[in-house]
Parts: sequence; structure tokens; C-alpha cells
Amino acid sequence: MARARVSLQELVRLRTRAGLVARSAEREVFRANFTTAPEDGRHRFLFHVHGTAGVGKTRLVKEFEHLAREQGALTAYVDESAGGVPEVLEAMCRQFAAQGHRLKDLERLLTSHRERRHEAETAALAALEPVPDGGPSAGGMALARAGLAGLGLVPGVAPFAAVLDPAQLAHGADRLRSTLSARFRSHEDVTLVLDPAGVLTPVLTDELNAAASEVPWIVLFFDTYERTGPFLDAWLHDLLTTDRHGALPATVVVVTAGQRPADPARWGTFADFMTSLPLQPFTEAEARGLLAERGVTAEPVVAEALRLTGGLPVLLSTVAGTRPAGPEDVTDPSATAVERFLKWEPDPARRAAALAGALPRLLDADVFAVAADCDPERADLLYGWAATLPFADRLGGRIRYHDVVRAPMLRLQRGRSPQGWLAGHRRLADAFRRWREAAEGGRDAGTLLLDDGWCELRLAELYHRLCASGHAAVPDALRDLVDACDQGEALAGRWIRVLEDAGRDAEVPGVIAWGGRLARALRSGGTQAVLEALLAGTGHAPLTAPAGALHRGGDLGPATTPGTAVQGGGVWGGTPDFGGQPVTAGLDPEDEGALDWMLEEQAREMTPADVTLPPALVARIHRDRALAHAARAEHAAAVTALSWALTLTPDDAGTLALRGEYLRVLGRHQEAAADLERAAALDPADAYAHASLGAARLALGRPQEAGTALDRALALRPDYPWALVRRARVARELGDAEGRLAALDRAVAVEPESAWAHCERGDALRAADRDREAVEAYDRALALDPGYASAYASRGVAHHRLGHLDQALADLDRALELNPSYAWARERRDEVVRDLDG
Repeated sequence: MARARVSLQELVRLRTRAGLVARSAEREVFRANFTTAPEDGRHRFLFHVHGTAGVGKTRLVKEFEHLAREQGALTAYVDESAGGVPEVLEAMCRQFAAQGHRLKDLERLLTSHRERRHEAETAALAALEPVPDGGPSAGGMALARAGLAGLGLVPGVAPFAAVLDPAQLAHGADRLRSTLSARFRSHEDVTLVLDPAGVLTPVLTDELNAAASEVPWIVLFFDTYERTGPFLDAWLHDLLTTDRHGALPATVVVVTAGQRPADPARWGTFADFMTSLPLQPFTEAEARGLLAERGVTAEPVVAEALRLTGGLPVLLSTVAGTRPAGPEDVTDPSATAVERFLKWEPDPARRAAALAGALPRLLDADVFAVAADCDPERADLLYGWAATLPFADRLGGRIRYHDVVRAPMLRLQRGRSPQGWLAGHRRLADAFRRWREAAEGGRDAGTLLLDDGWCELRLAELYHRLCASGHAAVPDALRDLVDACDQGEALAGRWIRVLEDAGRDAEVPGVIAWGGRLARALRSGGTQAVLEALLAGTGHAPLTAPAGALHRGGDLGPATTPGTAVQGGGVWGGTPDFGGQPVTAGLDPEDEGALDWMLEEQAREMTPADVTLPPALVARIHRDRALAHAARAEHAAAVTALSWALTLTPDDAGTLALRGEYLRVLGRHQEAAADLERAAALDPADAYAHASLGAARLALGRPQEAGTALDRALALRPDYPWALVRRARVARELGDAEGRLAALDRAVAVEPESAWAHCERGDALRAADRDREAVEAYDRALALDPGYASAYASRGVAHHRLGHLDQALADLDRALELNPSYAWARERRDEVVRDLDG
């Protein structure tokens, strides 16, 4: 009988495991855990492996997985290739299925999540045009622009998480939920999009309970936790320590591995149920054991290896793999002596391929073929060999050189052959560009950043372009970063990391500086701080409001007075009356010295760098800043930011329309009307500008002109709910009861999920003495928005008029409970109480 053939992957796993020496104490602690019942106080449900890069965490975790499999455990291994909880669960489903245990219900729900998320992404893109503020149903403009990422609907952290408090984010989610509920078939679909972890995790616990009846143990491994912990740690803590997602089977064991210890603030109370496994470099005895297992036993050679490696396992494995004959043959793998390490490989092609494989951050067979610059057949053979190298970490079907080995390889190539270094990175950049363009497939540019595969190709292209061209490639990366900021901190962080990685690997000071500056900004203030840093780094950061850009009661157009702007960007002079917070806020007015010092420091930080961004892009950054301010109801600051944008693109109708709307919200109706009239003149087809202009004119007491503007908006967009409600208000002012109700009937038909429209319609019905129908309209509004104080108050008045005094009092009490300062509701309640008292 022919012997079964062993796969290449199995040989790699066997050889890697055979080379795992030391860590015997850690392995025994983990193995022994399977001999204690979950009810035994000695049993542990969580193991956290942590230690510096290169200390062998991934290899130990893989050994733990092998030990668990020997105990009959069902296992799943997840690393940083997963970008969120849904991706983690998809990885579990795939690996459990490969072991003969399908999680069918979870697989079906994940498929639904992908479909619903795609629909929601389409809805978010369609919502890029902000809707003027006007009631509870109006979506937040910045949150609409940020789309699903802004509410945490894609992997990673929301873009405004650092600048919006949780209550504001929750309010934004509630508003988007109202919009999505009209699009989806059920409330469950809306929840699946808005809170995927909350919907998917209970199904996971049910599936794990079912699997637990068939296997003795279930072990979940989460590697590279320094990357995945930011989105997994809270979820995992809830899963293990609360019953929020249902009861887990007691036979579940979780292993996490990262560079940092577990967060004591989160896991402190779980200490009796977990084991921390800090990994240190090998002791001398352990290091000698590894070298001996690899055939390195001569004392002078061993001593030199111990001295150079410091016991770091990955470096010891590298040195041992060279089979040094004497101490002079022991190379320093953490410096630039990679050439001596490679000299023990007799095949020149392999030597060159090993070095070339260090150029990309992540390797698969296709990337390796480009890096090695050889024919596909030869590349496949070399890639198979490279995958067996001791410093090649396997990540699914791909490999990545360990940082402590890759770094000296890069330094060697850059120093030995600068032209070869440039040629290799250019070749890789061109390849990733071709693959990226093929992946685009004619799709709209606005959707590409939602495609993780496209993002990975673009990021790789930028990395190699930065390594080849240095500072000259920074503008392209920064332009992309502005788009990435729209999609959230997670994606923005990936773009910033490319600058950090390329700057470090190519040792380009300007790129290093940009990466560091932007990374600090992201950590300290989220994507808004990143945009501010972009402005500062390119010489566009304002110290004051743009002089002459806006004067109360005057023309809102861009400044045309000579000297109001510095050519090419820079700091604006003057201190106009702008309605926002001045730069001196918070300082003692008598402490002028402190103010001077602050301004000097700001100017020093904001010295323009040798990177130029197109004016339109700088204007867009200011506009994005405005949207973020508006999402926090900071409309004065939003107006300031938009005025900066208009100094760069003075004829941008959309920016003028936004500023006009924010001025209207601030009650500066005359200025708002001026902006909106100019926006409508620049773009007569902009229904948004006409609608907002109508609202501003109505506030100015010009209902006829308001009606003209709103009629124009509705001619351009007949099913414009916000404009329909505003048109109804114009009809009310003109005494046109029939026209008012007709507009509101149409508004609720167009947007049946708008609580605001239903409440306005109830008011119109009540004004027409149709109180029973008005109550029905208010009922609908409150079913859509149970926290709508105005609807409770208005329904209370309708009940009062119908003689339903108890119901009237209950509604008005509820309105005041929601809004204690609601004077109109309090007056109406007093009237009801007087009637009750007879």
C-alpha cells in the first residue's frame, strides 16, 4: 500500500514544533489545565501570553493549539488579519467547519450581516449631502458623511470617538436607525447593522453550547492582541464575565497573546480565573538547549551566540540556522551583519530571494515573485523555501518576516545597493498599482475605501512608493489620508502606519516626522486632530478666524480686501468679530506675556513644511472639520471652519450652502440668507440651498419669498421631506390651512419614518379642529421616537380639547419629564389641572 503523502504545510508545522525547546513551564501549565474540571478552583478560563516582539509568543500559542487538539479540543486561531468582531466570528466559523463542526446559524447570520451592511453602506453614501436641522428626524451631517464607520459599523473605532461623547454617538445612531428602518425589512436587520456584535454574539454562545455537547473542550486563540485588543478586549470581557450575550459552556478556554500585559482596570476582578504568562528571553540553559538541538554545541560558538542574541528566541533560531563553525562565524542578526548570516546558504538565488522577501511588509506567492524578480515557477519554489525560514511568521496563507530580522535585512540592502533598493520598491509599487487598478473595476471612487482588499493594495502601493521616493511621495499619502479620515480612526490609523513604517524602514526623516506627528494626533484627538495636524504641517493652520471672511450683518462672501490672506496658505491676520471662541479664551486677560509665548509656540509648531496640498483639498479638510463641529452642535466653530474653506475655494456652492445653514441654526438669519442666495445663484440646481434659504427667509418674516425658494427646492426634488415640512410652515404663516396639510400629507408619504413630519402634521390637523386625527398623527410620531417631548405636549393639548383630561395630564407630565424647561407644556398642563379641579 502506498504511504499517504504529507503536505508541505504539515511538514512545516512538524519541523517548527520539533524546534520548540524551552517554555516547558508554560506548556505544562497550559496542558495541566485540561486535567482539572471547570468546577475545580485551580482551573483557568483565560491565559494571557505577553512579551516583547521576537520573544516567541506566536510560536508558543501555536504549540498551545497543538496541545489543545491533542486533548480533543475544537479550536480557532485569530490574529490581526481580523478587523472587527464579525470578521473574528467568520474566522471561527471557517476553522470550526474545517474540523467538522459547522456553526450553521451563525454562518447564516453573518451572511445576512454582510448583505445588510452593504445596503447600509449604500444608504450612508447616499446620505453624504447633509440635511438642514429641523427636528428629531434630521440626521447629523457629520455622522452622515462619516457613514457607517462613524457609528462603528465597520471594523475599528468611530472617527469621532475622540471628539463626541457616548451620548452624542448614541443619539446619532438613533437618528440613523430611523433612516435605515425604512430601507430594511425588519427592526432586526437595522440592529444587525448598527450593533453587529450585540446580535451575533448571542448566536455564537448558542452555537458554542451546542458544540460543547460533542467535544470535551473549546479553545479560542487571539494572537497579536496588541493589534486586535482595541476592538476585542471589551467584547471578550463581556463574553467571559457577564451574561449579556448568554451563558458560555464551562469548557471554553480563551488564550490571548500580545506585547502588553492584560489591562488591570478591566481584568483585575477576573484574576482568580486567568493565568498571565509573561515571556522573557530564554535563560542561558534554555538558549543552550535550543542551540544544541540545532547542532550548535562548540563552547566558543555558543558563548558568542548568547552574547549577540541576548537570549531572544527568534535571533537564537536565526544564528543556529547558520550552523556556525567558530565564533567568528556567529553574526549579529539584530544589526547589519545579515550578509554573514546568509553566507551559509550556498544557493545564490536563495540568498537573494531571502533578502528580496524582506522588502514587502507581507508576502504571498505573487508578491514574492515581484520582490524576487524571477519567473513564477522559480518564485513558487523559492517562496516555499522562504516559508520554512525560522523568522518567517505564517499568517494564514501568507508570511511575514519577523521585525528583528527584517529590519537589518532592509538596512543591508539599502546600504549595499541604493539603486537596487530603489528598483525593488518601484517594481513592487508598480505591481500593487496594477493590482489595485484591476480591483477597482470601474467602481465609484467613494466606495473603494469600504473595500478592505482595495485598501490593502493601495496601502502596499503607497508604502513602496514612499520607500522609493521618500518625501516626494508624502502628498499622495496625505491626500488619501483625508479620505480615510472620513471612514474612521481604524482606517486612518492604517494610512498613518504606512507613513510610520516607510519612514522607519527607509530612514527618511521627513516621512518619519509626518508619521509621528499624525500618529500622536490620532491618539490624542481622533480623526479631527489628524485633520488639524495636516493643516498645521502644510502651513494652513489658523491661529485666528480668517480676517474679513465674515462680518455680522455684512456680506458673507469671501474676503477681497488686500492683505487678508497670505498667499500659498499660512496664518491669517486680524481678529474679526466672528461669533466663535477667540484664541485667547481661558487666559487671564492681564497675562499678555503668556499669550505671546503661546502664539510663538503655535507658530513654531505650524511652520509650513515642504509638502504642498492642493487648495481644494485643504478646503475640504476645513469642511470636514466643520462637519465634525456641527455633529457636536458647535455651529459657530463650524462656521469658522467653513469660512476658512471659502478663502481657498470662494465659489464653492456646497460650502456656501453649508455655512448658510449653520448660520441659520445660530439664528443669524440675515447672514444665512446672503450665503444661501449666493449658493443658489452659483448652483441653481442645488435643492438643499433653496430649501435652507426658504427657512432663513421665513425666519426673517418674508413668507412669500420663503415660499418661492421652497417651491424651487421642491421643483428640483419633489420628494424632499425637509422642504415639504418647511413649505407647510410657510403655508401656516400665509393662512393657507389646506396647503399646509397637503404639504405634510406628502411629507409623511415620502418619509413615513419621520417622527418630525408626523408631529407637524398633527399640529396642522389640530389647527383644523380635527383633534382625533391629530392624536393619531402624534401616536405615530411617538411610536417612531418615544423621547419626542413636543409630540407628547401636542398630543396632551389634543386630548384636552377632546375632554380626555387624564390622558392630557399624563402626556404633558411626560413632556415635562423629558424637558423640564418646556414652558409651553407647563402652561398647557396648568390649564388641564384647572379643568380637573373644576
